[in-house]
Amino acid sequence: MTQSSDVLGEVVGMLVEVVGEDFLLDTEIGPDTTFNDELALESIEFVALAEKLQDRYGGRVDFAAFIAGLGLDEIMNMTVGDLVRHIEARLQPAAV
Repeated sequence: MTQSSDVLGEVVGMLVEVVGEDFLLDTEIGPDTTFNDELALESIEFVALAEKLQDRYGGRVDFAAFIAGLGLDEIMNMTVGDLVRHIEARLQPAAV
């Protein structure tokens, strides 16, 4: 089982790759960091993040489906922690 801090670290690493280290110099990314207000992610950056999540976790973590299941307010206020919890839930072994 992947620990929360491991998933958070992986997501932060992906975000640094997507957004660029220079942009994030003054930003510490944590569970409460918002994608919209604090990271100002553009749609193309969401697509790049989705591709990185797909490469890392495979089909178990479908970022597009996760986003599609949210309302506009939820998307606008989504945090890194929200994504980490989604990933962790998808990585849990299926109940028998």
